[in-house]
Order: sequence, then structure tokens, then C-alpha cells
Amino acid sequence: MKIWHDLGSLIVHHSSLITPILDRKIEKKPITWPRIAVAIAGIAVVAYFGQALYRDAGVSKLNVERERLLLDTVRQANFQEFIPVTGVVLPIRSVVIAANEGGKVEEKFVEDGAMLRAGQTILRLSNPDLQLNYLTQEASIVNQINQIQNMNLLRDQQGLALRETMLNIEYNIGLLDKRIKRNRALVASGAVAPVDLDEMEDEHANLLRRRVLLGKTIEKDSLSGLIQERQMKNSLDLMQRNLEIARMSLDNLTVKAPIDGQLSGLASEIGESISRGVQIAQIDDLSNFKIRVRIDEFYISRVFPNQKGSFQFAGQEYTLQIIKIYPQVVSGAFEADMAFEGAFPKAIKRGQTVSVKLELSAEEQAILLARGGFYQHTAGNWVYVVAPGAGKAVKRPVRLGRQNPNFYEVLEGLRPGDAVVTSSYDTYGNKEELLLK
Repeated sequence: MKIWHDLGSLIVHHSSLITPILDRKIEKKPITWPRIAVAIAGIAVVAYFGQALYRDAGVSKLNVERERLLLDTVRQANFQEFIPVTGVVLPIRSVVIAANEGGKVEEKFVEDGAMLRAGQTILRLSNPDLQLNYLTQEASIVNQINQIQNMNLLRDQQGLALRETMLNIEYNIGLLDKRIKRNRALVASGAVAPVDLDEMEDEHANLLRRRVLLGKTIEKDSLSGLIQERQMKNSLDLMQRNLEIARMSLDNLTVKAPIDGQLSGLASEIGESISRGVQIAQIDDLSNFKIRVRIDEFYISRVFPNQKGSFQFAGQEYTLQIIKIYPQVVSGAFEADMAFEGAFPKAIKRGQTVSVKLELSAEEQAILLARGGFYQHTAGNWVYVVAPGAGKAVKRPVRLGRQNPNFYEVLEGLRPGDAVVTSSYDTYGNKEELLLK
């Protein structure tokens, strides 16, 4: 529009030199050098503005200051896809100490933050009801043990009586055998009546039947005794286990450290009542540490156990490895635990925050372009490439692949050595060329 305005102004300026032909007679004027110069100047002006219009209609351009641009030279180098994640330092293992039995705090042996050994006493509780229940069970078990012992004694006495009866029967059978043999000879001589012999034989037969019956009774008594003995033994074992459980309940009133470590969260005081199952404190194993990192849910399908990571601490790099992944997504992120490979920094403390470089791929050769503000405008579909020696940057289509916080991977459109404008394109529109001033 500016060009047409300038051209119109030029025409108006020169129109004052032309006399309207409607008001006067046209006279043929001689050609002079001033008139020729004016005509040539008019033709030159029209040609200049016409060329400018043609140039602007073909390629859109924009003048920019070179000092305000950020440039990067495309290179070929090792590329690794990784993401920075924030992690919190935690003990390698933590064990919660809960009250297995409720009671009142009678003694407190250590304070919060103390370093403890496994089995060291922390608190001693009292519970009169639990102690009374133990004494009641113990008395009941003692009573039942006495009853079992009495039953065993009676059973043994009954068995001895049956065996004594069997001995008497066998003794009488033996006596009758001898008497019958003698009386049979005497019956033939008439010294003994046949009736007496018959009575002896009937008594002998009766003793034989009693011996058979008593033998069966003794056999059943022995079998019954074995069954009763087994039942009493099982009953006694059950009572002993119950008593052991009651004893363990009493032992649970003394709270001890389950592992070596640092005590934390102990807030109980003497005289305080603690309910069963309530958390009393926590023991943290400080022999090693792990780092719990928070990862954006976008990468949940690309994170696996044994995946590597690293972070810088006190000027030294430490390597980590994922040992556990928590699949729950909360507020757009999920968590994973990473353990140290090898030594861990001695100065690191629980609760400390570190920035971890989580590796998503192995290192490999690739064509790289530095990250920059241009991506927000072009979505990685095109860039401005500086033309060597031409004083301009030309728009060029490209295709970018993977990325990390420092570089984009170039798949198509650029070669090593190309100089690319990586600063923001928001003020450039979609101009085809940037003229560098």
C-alpha cells in the first residue's frame, strides 16, 4: 500500500505541469532536454516501484536484528533420551512398630531419633486385664493337667486290676486241670462221685469262657487307653499353646526394636494409654538409602524395573536402578523407587530432594539440534536455516524425533553444519525469509 501511495503522490506532483486540454487549444510544443529528463525520471520511478511490488508478491520477508537471534549449529553426536525427575531420599527399609497389645505406658527407655539395635527395649506397657487372663489360663491349664494325670492313674489302676483278674482265672484253670485229671482216675475206682467230676468240668469250662471274655476286655481297654492318651496329649498340647499365646501377649507389653536402625515418630509419654494396633514409632534402616522419584504419567509405559538413572551430588555422579514401580497415578504422576548401584554418598540425608536423570534409551549416534523456543511455534515441522554468506535465514521443513532436555533428534531436513535459528518465532509470523541486519 505504501508503494501505491508514493506512486500516486508522484503522479499528482507532476500533474500540475500538464495543462487541461478541455480548456484550451492543444499546441504542439517542441521536445526539449528538460522534458526528456522529466519523462525518464518518471519511467524510472514507475519501474522501481513495480519491481518492489513483484518482489514482495513472490516471497514474504522480514527484517530482523541478528543480535537478537539464538543460533545453533546442527551436529552429529551421541544422543540419549532421558527425562529429569525429582526424587526424595528415603531409608532403604522402614519398619512400622505397632502396639500388638494395648496398655498404659509404664516406662520409656529411649527417645525419638535414637539409634537402636534389634531387640532393644523401647517401651514397657501394663495391662492388668491381660495379666489376669494369663494367670486364669495358667491356673486352668494346671487344673486340667492334674485331671489328666488322675485319669491316667485311674486308667492304669483299672488295667492292673483286669490283668490281676486274668492271672487269678488262669491260676484257677490250672488247678482245675490237675484236679480233673486226678478225679477222672478216682471216678473209675468209685472214690469220687461222677457228679463231682461233672461240676469240676463245668467250672473249668466257665473259667475258660471268662478268660476269653476277659482277654477281649483287656484288649479293648488297651486300645481305649491309647486313644484316651492321644486325646489327652492333644488336649494338653492345645492348652500349652494357648498358654504360650497368653505369655506372648504379656511379652508384647514390652515394645522392642525389630531391626537395627534409627527410631522416629516416637511421641508416647509415661502414663499414656495406647490402644491395640496403634502405630507407636518407626525404625529406619540407614545402612543404605533409596530415592523415590515422581514421574509424569505420560511415561508410564516406558518405565520398567532395572531401568537406569543418575544424579550429581557433591561433585560426583551416582548411578541408580529402579527396584519398584508404584502403578497408582495421583495428580498426573506415578512413583518409583530407585536404589544405588554401588556406594551411596555418605553426606546424603533422609528427606533430601535430588534431581535424577532417568534414562529412557541407550546412547547412540544421531543428528542433534539444540532445544529452543522455536518449537512452540512450529511444533518441530519447520525451522529457519541461515544461508551462508547471504545475510538471511530461509524457512525449511524438517522432521524431528526423540528429545531430551538439551537436544532434539533430527530425522529429516537438516545436515551437520547447518546453522538454525532456535529462538522464539512468535514475532515472525510465517515469513519465508528473515533478512539479517
